[in-house]
Amino acid sequence: MNLFDALENNNKQVPLAEILRPKSLDEYLGQTNVISENSPIFNLIKAKRLFSFILWGPPGCGKTTLARLLATYHNAEFIELSAVTSGVKDVKDAVSSAKESLRSGIKTIVFIDEIHRYSKTQQDALLPHIENGTIHLIGSTTENPSFQVIPALLSRAQVVVLNPIDDTSIEKIINKGYDYLFKNYPEIKVKLAQEAVETIVKLSRGDARFALNTVENSYFAAKGEITKDLIENLLQKRTAKYGIDEHYDLASAYQKSLRGSDPDAAIYYLAKMIVSGEDPRFIARRLLVVASEDVGNADFRALLVAEAALRAVEHLGMPEGRIALAQATEFVARAKKSNRAICAIDRAISDIKNGQDYKPPLHLRDAHYKDAAKYGFGVDYIYTHDNPDAYQQFLPDEIKDKKYFT
Repeated sequence: MNLFDALENNNKQVPLAEILRPKSLDEYLGQTNVISENSPIFNLIKAKRLFSFILWGPPGCGKTTLARLLATYHNAEFIELSAVTSGVKDVKDAVSSAKESLRSGIKTIVFIDEIHRYSKTQQDALLPHIENGTIHLIGSTTENPSFQVIPALLSRAQVVVLNPIDDTSIEKIINKGYDYLFKNYPEIKVKLAQEAVETIVKLSRGDARFALNTVENSYFAAKGEITKDLIENLLQKRTAKYGIDEHYDLASAYQKSLRGSDPDAAIYYLAKMIVSGEDPRFIARRLLVVASEDVGNADFRALLVAEAALRAVEHLGMPEGRIALAQATEFVARAKKSNRAICAIDRAISDIKNGQDYKPPLHLRDAHYKDAAKYGFGVDYIYTHDNPDAYQQFLPDEIKDKKYFT
C-alpha cells in the first residue's frame, strides 16, 4: 500500500487536496516553466541529478507536491520539516538519519516548508551538510528568497520560481476533484453546473488547494445542484462578470483615468478589478507603466510610489495589498503629467530602426585596453568633473544637433 492509499484508508478524514496530490510528474499540472519537456530543471531531474533548491511561489501552487514527487522519482529518503515547528535539533536528527541512509546507498532530501521562517542560525546549521552532500535541501517559501534566505544558503541552492497555476490547469484539477467525489460518494445526488466550475477557477486565483477545498465543501453542501450562487454563498464572495474583454477594458479605463488625472474614476476601476479577482500584481504593473509613461519626471516620485506598491502587494498579498494600490493610484492620478520620456525614447528607437544607426564619436569610446589610444579611442575626452564648462560633443557626428527631448 503506497502513501496515497494509506491516507485514503486512514480513519481520519483526509482532505480531498491531499488525496488527489499528483502521484507522478506526468500528473503535475500548471508549472510548465519548470516541468516541461527540455526545460533545464526537467532535464536535470530526468538525468537523475539531485540538487538543492528553493521553491518560491504563492500558496497552493504545488511546492510541497513537487518536492515529494522528486523524492519518489529519485528513490530518495524524504524528511519533511516545517520551519514553524522545527529547529536546529530537528535538522541534526535529519542529518543523522541521512548519514544512516547513505551507508545503504540511499540519498536523502530534507524538505523544509516555510524556510524563510528559519533564523540565520538555523539556516547556517544546514550549510555544511548541503556542502558535503549528506543532504539535498528543498526549501519552500512564499516570500522572496533574496530577502528572507541568507546569502550563503542561496549560493548553494538554486531558486526555482513557481507561478500561480494557470486557469486551464486549475479547471482540470477542479473537474478531477468532482469526478473523484461523484465516483466515491454516489449516494449524494447532485448535478454540477459549468458556471460553478468557472466561479471556482476565478476565485481560486491559481491556488489548487483552495480550489479543491472549495470542490469538497460545495459537493457536501449542495442540495440538487452545485451552482455559481452556491459557491459564492459558501465562500461569502460575489464575482463580477470578468472575461478577457473585461480584463483589457478595465485595465485600459484604469490607465486612461490615471493619465487624465481623475483619481475617483481610477479608484472605481481599481475596485472593479479587485472585486473581479484580477491579479493585484498586474494592476501594480499598470501603475508602473503610467508612472513612467504619463508622469515621468514631472514628478519622479510617482515611479517610486508605484514600485513600492508592487513590492507591498508581493509582500502583503490581498486584501491588505488593496491599500497600497489605492494609495499609489491616488498619487499617480494627482501627479503632474509629462510624456517627454516615452516620446524621446520612441523617437530615438524609430531613428535607429530607420537607418540612423551610428557609432559614438572616437573620444567617447572605451579606452580601457592597451591599444585603444592607437585607434584614437578616448583621445581628447574631457573628464566633466574636472572641466564642467568645457564643450564636447556626445551625439554621433551625423546627428550631432538632434534633439530628442522637447
